[in-house]
Amino acid sequence: MSLKKQFSKTKGTCKVTFSLPKEALQGGKKVVLIGDFNEWSVEKGIKMRAGKANYTTSLDLNPAHEYEFRYLVDQETWVNDWAADDYRFSPEFGVDNSVVVVPAIVKETPVKKEKRATVAKRAKAPAKKSAPKAKVVKRTTKKTSSNGVGASLTKIEGIGPKIASLLKKAGIKTLQDLSKAKKATLTGILKEAGSRYQMHDPSSWAKQAKLGAAGKWDALAKLQKELKGGK
Repeated sequence: MSLKKQFSKTKGTCKVTFSLPKEALQGGKKVVLIGDFNEWSVEKGIKMRAGKANYTTSLDLNPAHEYEFRYLVDQETWVNDWAADDYRFSPEFGVDNSVVVVPAIVKETPVKKEKRATVAKRAKAPAKKSAPKAKVVKRTTKKTSSNGVGASLTKIEGIGPKIASLLKKAGIKTLQDLSKAKKATLTGILKEAGSRYQMHDPSSWAKQAKLGAAGKWDALAKLQKELKGGK
């Protein structure tokens, strides 16, 4: 089911209906819509209504804009729209975001011979891409190193370049530092950085860092296969 779009002549906006099949939730019960239109804020997440086969909600969006978004299931699992207009990679978090393209309304030049009112012509949206398949991210580990000295914080599942930068600013610069950090400290750093980072769970970071700092890369890789977004 594609994203439904209906333009309003009076408001000058486009009503977009978002729909996610229940099977995409894999047993989940609560779904909220989060994206550029609500500043990626979990607190401002739009709760979706459960129907017989889909969860749905509608938003009035401005024409001639593109919005990245995702669905958050039960406050822990991120899911993409199965029929988004496009999918865009986010290097900040290393994931694909769904994209809804709201085209501009292009008015046709009236034809003198015809007395009918011209109908607004919608600009074509970019060709759709197939939804990206879920994949397990395998991190390359250095078996030649006997310890984790100098290893990047991004070796840890759940930590991307941006979060690594936040940790370094807070004085957590190495895997050794991270292995000694308390969960409350890490949660505080993420909370201070804003709502977009509060969704990340640092529960396993210290445990992962301890293995990496000791140069136990095989054990770390095994642990990371069991994790989901660092949890």
